[in-house]
Amino acid sequence: MAVERSFVMMKPDAVQRCIVGEILSRFERKGLKICALKMMVVDRPLAQKHYKEHAGKLFYEPLIRYITSSPVVAMVLEGEHAIASTRRLVGATKIEEALPGTIRGDLVIHTRSNVVHASDSKKSATREIALFFAPDEILSYEKDLERWVYYE
Repeated sequence: MAVERSFVMMKPDAVQRCIVGEILSRFERKGLKICALKMMVVDRPLAQKHYKEHAGKLFYEPLIRYITSSPVVAMVLEGEHAIASTRRLVGATKIEEALPGTIRGDLVIHTRSNVVHASDSKKSATREIALFFAPDEILSYEKDLERWVYYE
C-alpha cells in the first residue's frame, strides 16, 4: 500500500463563499484521512515561499494579494496514493479544462479564484506541509474504516 500525505489549501474564495465544508466532505468521502487542519491568514512572507516557483511571472503579485486577502483552510490529507487522488478530486487548474464532478469543475467560477490548492508531487507535498504545519500539529492515528478500505 502506497500511503502518502498531501497538502491541501482551501483558498480565500472557498472561505468567503462558505463552501469549505462541501470541499472537505469530498476528501473525506474519498476515504482520505485528515491528519492536520487549521484556518489561518497567510502572510506575505509565507505566500512568497509557497508560490516561489511563480516569482517573476505576470500573475505572481495578483496571486500573492489574493492568497493573503482572507483566511484559508490548510490541511494535510493521508491515504493510499493521496497526492494523485487529491489532484483528481480537485480537477484541472483552468476552469475551461476542469471536468464536472471535480471540485473545480463544480465550484470554480473563474480560474484566478480556483478555490483549492493541492500538492502536485511528493516533493511539493513535503515542502508545503513543512511550510504550513509544525511536526507536532500533524496527527498519526488509525481509523476503523481503514480495515474495510485497505484490507489484504
